[in-house]
Amino acid sequence: MPPVELPSVPSVLTRRQCLQTAQSIAADQEPSGAIPWFSGGHTDPWDHVESAMALTVAGLRDEAVAAYTWSARTQRPDGSWPMQFRDGEIENAATDVNFCAYIATGLWHYLATTGDTAFASEMWPVVRAAIDLVIDCQGEQGEIYWLRDGTDILPEALVTGSASMYHSLGAALESARCLGDPHPEWEVARTRLGTALQEHPELFTAKDRYSMDWYYPVLGGALRGPAGRARIAERWDTFVVGNIGIRCVSDRPWVTGAETCELVLSLDALGDRDRAHQLFANMQHLRETDGSYWTGLVYADGKRWPVERTTWTGAAVILAADALSRTTPGNGIFRDLAADAVPARPVPLRVSSG
Repeated sequence: MPPVELPSVPSVLTRRQCLQTAQSIAADQEPSGAIPWFSGGHTDPWDHVESAMALTVAGLRDEAVAAYTWSARTQRPDGSWPMQFRDGEIENAATDVNFCAYIATGLWHYLATTGDTAFASEMWPVVRAAIDLVIDCQGEQGEIYWLRDGTDILPEALVTGSASMYHSLGAALESARCLGDPHPEWEVARTRLGTALQEHPELFTAKDRYSMDWYYPVLGGALRGPAGRARIAERWDTFVVGNIGIRCVSDRPWVTGAETCELVLSLDALGDRDRAHQLFANMQHLRETDGSYWTGLVYADGKRWPVERTTWTGAAVILAADALSRTTPGNGIFRDLAADAVPARPVPLRVSSG
């Protein structure tokens, strides 16, 4: 394989620092391929995939493949995953439907970045089963319910999870196109979900204390253009705190790195690159000397909280750096799957050489 060019953001993050952050993620990866929140912490299927995406960006391809192989190995026959693992054991057997959908985002990102159709084809049955499960949890008005326990589905839809699933359905459709296995029923389900997010907020349980509910419809692509910009403007002053990042929760003096980087990705997708760059620079106070990132800071007393450096925070940093720098072929993963986006150009595909 040719050398991988790593992302860098001038005056903020160098290529070497980006690699160091990816290496800090890989250092916490378990022999099974699972990527927990931190060494000794639990693994959930969504954050595990987010970390695998960051490893792909940084050229740590063997580690990324090991992570996706773990996902394939731990998927249940119905296409789902348990919500939480720890040390190889299931800690919470219930299913978060959005967690299951995110494998489609991971696979499309891997395929777009590497062009490796051989491994993508191996993983495709995993994604197909996961997306079919997601659609089975769709309500009559297009919303997708977030929790399934056994065969029981909790009839509750959430904005953040549904917006993420909207994005994952778009990613699944792109992979389906590239791998020659079209699924028009997925397109119908995605359109219905997009309409629900855009026009029917009453279908979703309000959790507007959380910044994710604010920006995720933009990040996931359901809202872009004037509607997306209006949504970001509406609560900017509620969540953005000076020059240190954004709050996770509107009524708490706590800024978090991953949410700040996701807002960076949302702004980048809207073309608001100046503010995206500034926010990316603002959150770097969470960086540790080994390249890992603290989850957040309670700015009322200047204390790190929780006292943990999470793999998924480092992953969000790497993905934001890639988007801002336009470095890898997969840098538009959060920019190019919007409701009004022009279909992506065909990915230059190649068969893996192993």
